[in-house]
Amino acid sequence: QGRSNFVYRVNFSNLIEKDYLGIYIDLKGDKNIGKNDYSLTNENKKVFKVFGGSYGYFLNDDIVYTFRKNDIKKVHKKMIAEIEEKTSYKAKILKVKKEFGNYINNKKFLFISNHKKKNYDVTPIHVDVNIVDNDILDTEVFRNASPENKNAEFILEDLPDGKAGGKYICGYAVEKMSKSLYNVVNPDDIIEQYGADTLRMYEMFLGPLEMSKPWDTNGIDGVHKFLRKFWRLFHDGNNNFNISDENPTDDELKVLHKTIKKIQEDIERFSFNTSVSAFMICVNELNDLKCNKRQILEPLIILLSPFAPHITEELWQKCGNLESISYAEFPVYEEKYLVESTFEYPVSFNGKMRFKITLPMNIGAKDAEKQVLEHELTQKWLEGKTPRKVIFVPKKIINIVI
Repeated sequence: QGRSNFVYRVNFSNLIEKDYLGIYIDLKGDKNIGKNDYSLTNENKKVFKVFGGSYGYFLNDDIVYTFRKNDIKKVHKKMIAEIEEKTSYKAKILKVKKEFGNYINNKKFLFISNHKKKNYDVTPIHVDVNIVDNDILDTEVFRNASPENKNAEFILEDLPDGKAGGKYICGYAVEKMSKSLYNVVNPDDIIEQYGADTLRMYEMFLGPLEMSKPWDTNGIDGVHKFLRKFWRLFHDGNNNFNISDENPTDDELKVLHKTIKKIQEDIERFSFNTSVSAFMICVNELNDLKCNKRQILEPLIILLSPFAPHITEELWQKCGNLESISYAEFPVYEEKYLVESTFEYPVSFNGKMRFKITLPMNIGAKDAEKQVLEHELTQKWLEGKTPRKVIFVPKKIINIVI
């Protein structure tokens, strides 16, 4: 299955009918009504029977409205006054011709964006998904793709300031992948645009292998951005290769071994979609730590290589390794790096959290109280007052009662 996209073509012939309940008829329709085709009613002699089962209504000698027999009482009580108050049929006709006459006379097609179509009578038409990016239509390519749409015009989404001129948003549906539905995606085109590694990882990212998933390229850009961010871990701002031989910090080792553990478990379960998520988290955390240590990045390259073999092979060679990464030993997870030695305690004053402080995991109540009271932020929130009590809950919270 694949994701199909639609454009919405406005049907000019039905623009008038959209505004009121019932069915409108032509202004000249009275010529088609013979003496035996209608019967005047007792209500101001304005309502008449027409065309077998429908009723019409006269307003200033113009036929303005028709409705079904079952609705005649409702129309008498509620609708006739509303019709007279709003507009005559003739005025409505003139409004439509003024607004859309250019399209009708010149046989142009008008397409309206998805979020604006509710006030129009439209026909959904399949559009080639290859000219749609995240449900946004490339209107110029659409015009040039078919002679009949060469002069097509578009009603676009509003800009944030409320003015028109935004983008054309297509509708979508999950359907069988077929050329007739214009939702076939050629993998070669994706590889040319994003690269083979992006395609491989995105296929894994779509969901568990055992589940049926519709093909949808709307999220592929996120995987591509992840690989670019991974590349930047090894390069400086000028794209020069730059890794350090310094010893990694405890935080960096924790991020690496947490990822090794997760990837090993996911590979054994064939849960490749959650592996891709774990890699994204890992790269974000290393980026925040500004890590470019060889002892962290080289194991990470090996870890990622089954998922993105091309970029990892290139980075592996850049790190000075002569043999292919395929022969490298897979990283081993070590539990010692995940053992927590500290805990970040939220510090509250009379139940309101004001700041956080990192303390050793095995710290006692007296030592914790001493360090908290000596903290500069504690003095700020005490405002010179003496605390009545300090409540210490190990591995949870510290609350100072004033």
